[in-house]
Amino acid sequence: MAESVAQIQAELKQIRIGELEKLDEFLQTHREDERPGVRKLVGQAEGRREKLLRERERLEQMRLYERDCAEKGFRLICGIDEAGRGPLAGPVVAGAVILPQDCEILGLNDSKKLSEARRNVLFDEIRDKALAFGVGIVGQARIDEINILQADYEAMCEAVGALRIMPQILLNDAVTIPQVRLPQIPVVHGDAKSVSIAAASIIAKVTRDRMMLEYDALFPEYGFADHKGYGTAAHYEALLKYGPCPIHRKSFLKTLESHRK
Repeated sequence: MAESVAQIQAELKQIRIGELEKLDEFLQTHREDERPGVRKLVGQAEGRREKLLRERERLEQMRLYERDCAEKGFRLICGIDEAGRGPLAGPVVAGAVILPQDCEILGLNDSKKLSEARRNVLFDEIRDKALAFGVGIVGQARIDEINILQADYEAMCEAVGALRIMPQILLNDAVTIPQVRLPQIPVVHGDAKSVSIAAASIIAKVTRDRMMLEYDALFPEYGFADHKGYGTAAHYEALLKYGPCPIHRKSFLKTLESHRK
């Protein structure tokens, strides 16, 4: 007896994202079925297959730097990126990630291009699949002391130092870290061009956002849960009303009076 449409629908639902072979098997089995309900399901499967192929092609383009490093003999390639360079409050956080060669993480991209929910899902997948990952955190007092660029470098050094495996080469988002004595390749807009840097950007962004949620519970009047410390109109309004709190960067508040009406 032929499968019912409901059974075929359940079969399609069981095929997980990324399972191209199972999608191909599904299509081979059901493509000639003329029932309208099955035709609709076949169309959905074909759409999923096309979307998956496009995503794999996009990710393949994001492996160009990794492939070039591998061709030069580097096997442990570490992506580096930071989050929180521009906010008025909170730390700057750096992420360092070493992915296995040909590691597939569907949807991996510059953290700024992803929704918060998607970043959180990818954060867990990156940590599960990475050979190693590290985080570096430099707080507001240190930022005020040494300036944000040097704090960036310090956070990146901490992130590399937190790796349980020593990388052979670093792919950095646009910078060369002066304190690190490893081969480095700065990649402008690297979080959109390299899977390793994109993974690091997600680790850094999610870690920092979660810290800002904790700070929001301590200092709810500033709205850190919404703007994560960035200089929004609501944030400046709260600063003018309540003054700075302990996590504000004093060196970033020199123009505060210009926002007073």
